[in-house]
Amino acid sequence: MRKLAILFLAGSFGFIAQASAQTPAQPKATTAPKSATTAKPATPAVRSYDRALLRPALLKEKAPETYQVKFETTRGEFTMTVTRAWAPIGADRFYNLIKHHFYDNATFFRVIPNFMSQFGISAYPAVSAAWEKATIKDDPVTQSNKRGYVTFATAGPDTRTTQVFINFKDNSRLDRDGFAPFGKIDDPGMKVVDMFYDVYGEGAPQGTGPDQSQITKLGKSYLDKGWPKLDSIKTATLVGAAGAAAPAKPATPKPATATPKPAAAATKPQ
Repeated sequence: MRKLAILFLAGSFGFIAQASAQTPAQPKATTAPKSATTAKPATPAVRSYDRALLRPALLKEKAPETYQVKFETTRGEFTMTVTRAWAPIGADRFYNLIKHHFYDNATFFRVIPNFMSQFGISAYPAVSAAWEKATIKDDPVTQSNKRGYVTFATAGPDTRTTQVFINFKDNSRLDRDGFAPFGKIDDPGMKVVDMFYDVYGEGAPQGTGPDQSQITKLGKSYLDKGWPKLDSIKTATLVGAAGAAAPAKPATPKPATATPKPAAAATKPQ
């Protein structure tokens, strides 16, 4: 599994050492993570998945020119609008993953304050294994990585698979490194995204977050055991063309914060 590497290396691509996780590179400075007083109950993964997900080579349907995806999460609901013309290859891949419910029960495993929220490792190890080498070529960058824009993470050129990230702020510095946004979440939806639990931060050695290679190997049970406060996706489903979605439901507030922890050294999105 590749590290969702939003590889931010001052203008050049960098490669992340962990094999199946992709990661966007973090800025040099980031705001301190917030700490919470109470844990949110873990959401158990369902026991089944679409068996078609075990055969990535067959899931190559062309996406509509625009389509919307409704995310029901442990923090609330939001809708993403995908515009195929922005990044056709990425939009097609995301469409097929959503159509076959790849992201159901997946966790927002890397949430970095004032940077981005990353997800896209399956809750099921067998599915993750099937997609580990199902890479797609890069799209030209036609949009900027601004707040609310959604982009595939990479581990270098032409290495996109299933991991994506949501920009919390203007991360346009990532544009020059080839990160091509394919969709966008509106302002009401971003109020939900802003509430995702963000205290764990990076995986070791930068922080106390989970190891992406272990998520791939062990699935959601690994996250529920060691990082129970992380938010996750209940369902992610197609809901129609642009403009057809219902407004997002109000976000569930985070627990009251305590004294902030010192910020860890920034890394790339992985």
